Amino acid sequence: MSSPSLTDRLPGRATPILFQYGFRCFFLFSGLAAVGLLAAWLGVLLTGSWPSGAAGAGTWHAHEMLYGMVVAAVAGFLLTAVPSWTGTKAVSGAPLMALSALWLAGRAAVFPWSGVPEALAALVDLAFLPALGVALARPLFAAGKWRNSAFLVLLALMTAGNLLIHLEWLDVLAGGAEAGLTLGLGVVLMMVTVIGGRILPAFTRNGLGAAGASVRSCPRLEKAVLLLTLALIPAAMIDAESVPTGVLALAAAAAHAVRLAGWRGWKAWRSPILWILHVGYLWVPVALLLRALHALAGLPAAAGIHAMTVGAFATLILAVMSRASLGHTGRPLTVSGTTVAAYVLLTVAAAARSASPMLPVDWVWPALQWSGYGWVASFTLFLAAYAPILLSPRADGRPG
Repeated sequence: MSSPSLTDRLPGRATPILFQYGFRCFFLFSGLAAVGLLAAWLGVLLTGSWPSGAAGAGTWHAHEMLYGMVVAAVAGFLLTAVPSWTGTKAVSGAPLMALSALWLAGRAAVFPWSGVPEALAALVDLAFLPALGVALARPLFAAGKWRNSAFLVLLALMTAGNLLIHLEWLDVLAGGAEAGLTLGLGVVLMMVTVIGGRILPAFTRNGLGAAGASVRSCPRLEKAVLLLTLALIPAAMIDAESVPTGVLALAAAAAHAVRLAGWRGWKAWRSPILWILHVGYLWVPVALLLRALHALAGLPAAAGIHAMTVGAFATLILAVMSRASLGHTGRPLTVSGTTVAAYVLLTVAAAARSASPMLPVDWVWPALQWSGYGWVASFTLFLAAYAPILLSPRADGRPG
């Protein structure tokens, strides 16, 4: 059988490989955003350059990493998972191109040097998540997958968080940016909690073979983890520094740690594509513990925030993107040395960034710099290894 060309013919048009499945374009976008946005942020830190009249530099950085890079990875995952959950055809071709254009337009509109008026930038940037929700709602509702439809609620909450940030940038709502970022972080943590609970035990059990029989999940613990994580969202928005919020974060950290222990991740140490998932999820209880210590003992908030974002979110994104890019293109689930180096570099970057607020003053700036360099190097290696895969036909000749 001959290999498919760079386009597979559909009735009346040709669909480029990049737009035949959601993971292809959005995983590529997420990797490019990880490198480009962080490199731009390092440039701002090193030069002090920032356009007058633009939104605050720190808020822009946080917004773009969360609502740009992370959201792209979430889109790639959901656009790939929903067809599997529902047995329906994946979004592809012109609709997927339109979604991609919306995401790209949002990044361009809020770029500080673009000069786009804030009201227009808000409209453009806010359009993506609702459009993604509509694209996912149709197959979920048609298939009656009401349980998985909860992701639509989470996307709506992410949209609300993004709106809060733009309302502050429009000078309409004081404190909107902090509230929007807090809501966004909580929602992504909820997604990590739900998706992690599905894929980590399953992948570990399958990857370990006979030894995977020891992987356990306790229904009562699962409910406790979900409820505690969900309760943290309003608690953090009301008062992230209160004692009740700190106690809740501590309880959530313990629940996530016990959950992770039941998945027996240490048995996967010979398989990088498995152990990186467990390393990524390990950052969740670490981040929640640091958040608890912020509320209860005055630890800098940045430690917990970056343990969650650089540690948990980014590591799990890198782990899932590398695994899914192989599996969904018909390639063996074996990662190269380049990918392992990316895993290690990101882990070091996460540790350096999370520790930096607690280091002696003279060490803070070097830790910030090297964390940034490690991040950029990690995702550059991801792009070097996986951009050719994402831009190429499936290895087994099948469509998708």
